[in-house]
Amino acid sequence: MRADRPGEDEAAQEIERLRERIAYHDYRYYVLDDPEIPDAEYDRLMRRLQQLEAWYPQLVTPDSPTQRIGGEPLEGFETVRHVVPMLSLNNAFSEQEVCEFDRRIRETLGEDIVEYVAEPKLDGLAISLLYQDGRLLRAATRGDGHRGEDVTLNVRTIPSVPLRLRGGDYPERLEARGEIYMPKAGFEALNRRQRERGEKTFANPRNAAAGSLRQLDPRVTAERPLAFYAYAVGEVSAELAHTHAGQLAQLKAWGLPVSSLIEICRGWQACLDYYHRMQARRPELAFEIDGVVYKVNSIAQQRKLGFVARAPRWAIAHKFPAEEELTRVLAIDVQVGRTGAVTPVARLEPVFVGGVTVTNATLHNQDEIERKDVRVGDTVVVRRAGDVIPEVVRVVLSRRPADARPFIMPSQCPVCGSAIVRAEGEAVARCSGGLYCPAQRKAAIRHFASRRAMDIEGLGEKLIDQLIDSGLVQTVADLYRLEAADLSKLERMGEKSAAKLVAAIERSKHTTLARFLYALGIREVGEATAANLARHFGDLEPLMAASEEQLQQVEEVGEVVARHIRTFFEQAHNREVIEQLRAHGVHWDPVEQPAAQGPLAGKIVVLTGSLTSMSRSEAKMRLQALGAKVSSSVSKNTDYVVAGDKPGSKLAKAEQLGVEVVDEARLLDWLGEN
Repeated sequence: MRADRPGEDEAAQEIERLRERIAYHDYRYYVLDDPEIPDAEYDRLMRRLQQLEAWYPQLVTPDSPTQRIGGEPLEGFETVRHVVPMLSLNNAFSEQEVCEFDRRIRETLGEDIVEYVAEPKLDGLAISLLYQDGRLLRAATRGDGHRGEDVTLNVRTIPSVPLRLRGGDYPERLEARGEIYMPKAGFEALNRRQRERGEKTFANPRNAAAGSLRQLDPRVTAERPLAFYAYAVGEVSAELAHTHAGQLAQLKAWGLPVSSLIEICRGWQACLDYYHRMQARRPELAFEIDGVVYKVNSIAQQRKLGFVARAPRWAIAHKFPAEEELTRVLAIDVQVGRTGAVTPVARLEPVFVGGVTVTNATLHNQDEIERKDVRVGDTVVVRRAGDVIPEVVRVVLSRRPADARPFIMPSQCPVCGSAIVRAEGEAVARCSGGLYCPAQRKAAIRHFASRRAMDIEGLGEKLIDQLIDSGLVQTVADLYRLEAADLSKLERMGEKSAAKLVAAIERSKHTTLARFLYALGIREVGEATAANLARHFGDLEPLMAASEEQLQQVEEVGEVVARHIRTFFEQAHNREVIEQLRAHGVHWDPVEQPAAQGPLAGKIVVLTGSLTSMSRSEAKMRLQALGAKVSSSVSKNTDYVVAGDKPGSKLAKAEQLGVEVVDEARLLDWLGEN
């Protein structure tokens, strides 16, 4: 991408080409869901356009992709009148109601079978987008159907809303209608940021979308992960396609996103089949839906059917079963998952929600309980979405009894008695008895026997289940007590298979320290970290005796990982299993310690901030080539902290501990580049 400053005429031509290319790639990304270039290349196009417009502000136009965010905060929203009313839909809650809807349609039209367009009913906020000569003129909410609010400045910030239509065959005036929504992933990320800032979180994606769209400051809306799908047209200055599906295809061709889940269905049975497919797919969709919508496909038939009161006769929303209901918290206890995660669970008065009777609901973790202020005895709103585990959404404080009791996380695992620990900065508490805890038994053995750990060939998931369920294996150490005679009694395990497994277990006894450490399943100790620990300490005993501070001197081991390692080895149950493994003959060859070489041999260096001459990863490799140990955290044993641009908390800690701080120029001196 050229960086020179062209003359104004040349800049105008390049600006137009850039806008066309950016619009094209927006269309590929948001409408076709088929991006053609990587994000980095798109960013370069946008930066070049911003640069040219900064040089020549007189060439900036309202529909430029750089102008999505602009304007001062509003004092309030102006009222907009809809030329064509934005009506709501009648609802159906049963298959019988859908059949009745189809019967009325067929009788009115005199047809044996009617063609419908079925589409997901997004749980968001209805919006009207008015385009004049292909440019976005105004965006307005539904309001009461006749008058809404002008939210143009906010809608302009939504990347999937085109500021200018594609092609040239669009009507002079076109009103596209659709839904502003917030994808599930964006909703979770937004709530995470809200919690980190100590601000109020949103109850669900719909509330988040509505609250984001009605911000008086468009800069706030621009920070929210909103998206848009078109599903209809309103006011138009020219005749469009003669079917609803055809009109949606036209909107898509003009650059407006349209759901890929839309289908044409002939007759009521096809509609119900679509409903059940969408209900089954609902949990996996990237956005929330609360039902499906059926619309008569023929525009001529729509006109013949007309409207009744505030809804069209030719469309109906088939809603999914209610996903939220009220019930009472009878007790709160904890469950220990296969990875050791300790999850508080609310025991509830039975309530029918989401199509099933619910008696338990997850409370996620201690922070969530405190944030929602859930107590034993409270009346709560419970939500169940599809196959998702039911959860407590919020407390109805007006119904809180005087004797409601707060929850306190236990300090010991209710299954094995090991300490329950919660790492700083983490929301989830965990049982630290990973090698011993029965709740984690199957997952621990599967990991221990996996190919990159102890590599016990033939010990698969189903066999592990049998070994545990039959009582032959309690911990990983019990694997080394197994005999062929015991194994041959198991289902689908003959003498030959049993002998092969015993031989594989025997072979696994001779391993490497790195594999053994990885096999233990210590939290956040993957293969690379296990290898670093093995190289640094050379054997298991000094590692087990190491303090958190000593552990942090290992490459890529920071405070959190060091704490996980220290806690794991402090648990008596874990040490007992390790002793049993050693007693059964599990061993490894000594780890050769490489001789330190180079001007920084043995020095511990920490990198913080961004470097201008190279990436952090390149700097790390080059420092290691000089014999340095590059750590991810600062301690009193750190020799140097290399501070680049915008250094983080590591710089403050270095200054606090009196560690020498050097700049990028000093780094280049070390590397021989100055």
